[in-house]
Parts: sequence; C-alpha cells; structure tokens
Amino acid sequence: MAEMKNLSGTSLLVPSVQELAKQKLSTVPQRYIQPQLEDMVIISKEPNSDLEIPIIDMHQHNLLSTESGTSELDKLHLACKEWGFFQLINHGVSPQHMEGFGQAFVVSEDQRLDWADLFFMTSLPKHLRMPHLFPQLPLPFRDTLELYSQELKNLAMVVVEQMGKALKIEEIGGIFEDGIQSMRMNYYPPCPQPEKVIGLTPHSDGGALTILLQVSEVEGLQVRKDAMWVPVKPLPNAFIVNIGDMLEVI
Repeated sequence: MAEMKNLSGTSLLVPSVQELAKQKLSTVPQRYIQPQLEDMVIISKEPNSDLEIPIIDMHQHNLLSTESGTSELDKLHLACKEWGFFQLINHGVSPQHMEGFGQAFVVSEDQRLDWADLFFMTSLPKHLRMPHLFPQLPLPFRDTLELYSQELKNLAMVVVEQMGKALKIEEIGGIFEDGIQSMRMNYYPPCPQPEKVIGLTPHSDGGALTILLQVSEVEGLQVRKDAMWVPVKPLPNAFIVNIGDMLEVI
C-alpha cells in the first residue's frame, strides 16, 4: 500500500493511548509495535553495574568547593563532555513546585507510534504562548505552571552559566537569556505487550537544555553511552538534565 503523508504542516490525529489502555487490550495495535527493538544494541542491565549518569550537586557550598580533589564544576564539565546527561540535586526548586495530551508530531498514516500521550506548549516568553491554550488551563494548574516555568528558567540559566565557567566562555549566559522555553508532559499508560513498544522513540533533543522531572521512581529512561543503553535511576526530587544539540556543538 502506498504511504499516505501529511503535507499540511500539521500533525495527524491518532487515538489517545490512555483511552486504548482503558479498553484492556490483550495485544498492542500494529501501529504501536516497534520492529527495530529486536535489533537494538545491548542494553546495560547488570545489577551491580557502575555505569550510571553523573550526579551534580548545585548547592552553592558544594558547587564551588573541592571534594576528593574534584570540584562540582569539574564534575559538571566531565558530565557534559562524556555523557551529555546528569542528575541535578540541591537545585533550589521547592518540591512543592515540582508536583502539581496527544502524540508527538505525526506526519504519515504508516508512521509507527509511541506508546505514550503528551501535552506540549510554549511557556516562555509569554508573548509566544498560544492564546487558546495557556489562559484556558484550569486553576490552580495554570498558576503552578506559571511558577514552575519561571523557576526552571532561573535554574537553566544557573546551569548554563556554570557550563560557561567550565568552558571558560563567561558570556554564554547572555546567549540564552531571551531563549524560548517549551514544556512537555509525557504519560505512559499500562501496556499489554511492553516488550514490543517504545514510550519515546530514541532521539536527541534539538534545543540547548532539557530539564526532566520524573514523578515516579519507575525506571524507563535510558541514555546511550559507549554503544550501550544505560538505565537512569531517578533520585527523589532530582532533575535529569540533558545537553541538547545546540549546546553540544560548543
């Protein structure tokens, strides 16, 4: 059958995975089965493996101090250089502010789909927000997002400035001061055949910095390192930071 492609520049409508999960299916619909899973490179599952993404302590006294001869700034530099990922603890964002639909862009009727629903919006600067979306969000959810987006902007600027210090590029912070911030929430409902689907297709982030908050301790995120997929064990109230393509070229 010839592939049908969407040429309108908008995403095609597809079923909500959350609604599919409510039907208590015994098998996954064909469009969600990912055949490339059988060919994926070895995934690191060793129970005693020391291969874990770095942890960076952003507390002021730790960031600038020296522990065992290695400062947090040096650790940040190494994490960015060797991994492109790290977990951020003592970041200053209150846990109270850290709690509080759809698929990714679909261009073809034959496109394989992720087993996930998502909500996506541009959050900053405010004049780029869609007027039909953000103002219509219910309270107190809207107020929570407002506060959260500003807190995350402040945190992102601190992280970028520390990266600039590590790279000896002091003016790097000014490049991103007026940058665009978007917010995405992923929901992964139960799946009858989890070994055949992917919650989020392997990818790299095109922006500068992604700050991820995982609201449960269920492991699912994996980072590609040295030809292996390394599971990320989320720490309570920690952010997982991903260096995007824009920063990676520096």
